[in-house]
Amino acid sequence: QVQLVESGGGLVQPGGSLRLSCAASGHSFSSYVMGWFRQAPGKEREFVAAISWGSRRTTYADSLRGRYTISRDNTKNTVYLRMDSLKPEDTAVYYCAAADTSRWYREQNDDAYDYWGQGTPVTVSS
Repeated sequence: QVQLVESGGGLVQPGGSLRLSCAASGHSFSSYVMGWFRQAPGKEREFVAAISWGSRRTTYADSLRGRYTISRDNTKNTVYLRMDSLKPEDTAVYYCAAADTSRWYREQNDDAYDYWGQGTPVTVSS
């Protein structure tokens, strides 16, 4: 079992930055693929980014590459999502998720993930 708790969301002005954190408890955090997803009001949940267990591989949604950066610190059982140049359309609840490392090649699919956090809301508005 893995428990995930996101933090770092909030209100930010357009053009600003935020760093989300996702703290994991339970065993074998370092063996999991970690992903970030988001769900905007009235929209489907969508993939944001994923990182392999050893941080050698990362994947981003095409529309977010260059503005978002995923990273992890296995010594702290934490995965991060740095978001820069934020836009109003980035407003959403952001979720982190954990998947067995064998599912790396399905890392953009939310059904590949076994564990989910409760989400942290991000609002981009002036």
